[in-house]
Amino acid sequence: MEVATLGGGCFWCLEAVFVALKGVDSVVSGYSGGTVSDPAYEAVCRGTTGHAEVVQVTFDSRVISFKELLEIFFILHDPTTLNRQGGDMGTQYRSVIFYHSVEQESIAEGVVKEVETANIWNDPIVTELSPLSTFYPAEDYHQAYYEGNAGQPYCQAIITPKLAKLKQKFLDKLKE
Repeated sequence: MEVATLGGGCFWCLEAVFVALKGVDSVVSGYSGGTVSDPAYEAVCRGTTGHAEVVQVTFDSRVISFKELLEIFFILHDPTTLNRQGGDMGTQYRSVIFYHSVEQESIAEGVVKEVETANIWNDPIVTELSPLSTFYPAEDYHQAYYEGNAGQPYCQAIITPKLAKLKQKFLDKLKE
């Protein structure tokens, strides 16, 4: 098993997307990239800790590669808005790849170049690439959030459309 740590706005959105993929063993919502040890959600939301909301994805690279995870990541969030995803604003919502190895860093750099060359987005990619230092799991009520709250208005308006897009573009990658 390998691990990827990715931030692309609200961690609830990314968790719902990645947990649906074949080869993904687990997805944990959490925080990374900040200066405060063991931050609380409220402090991260205020933007005072420097952390990004991220997901840590444990996956079987024989089933789905890190590169494939990143290709999905770059389609299902907007990597061109600095410190923002939709209505969520602040450094905690930045687009970021916290790589775990030199190999992941190289793959991430390559995928960023491919996405820029493919002109998928009209604006330049602003996704931060940084080495992972520490990952802090978010509070329990954030874990599997969409699974337990799919009918909630935020989930319906933001996450459900992402899952529809995932199904449309990556049907062959979804768990049955």
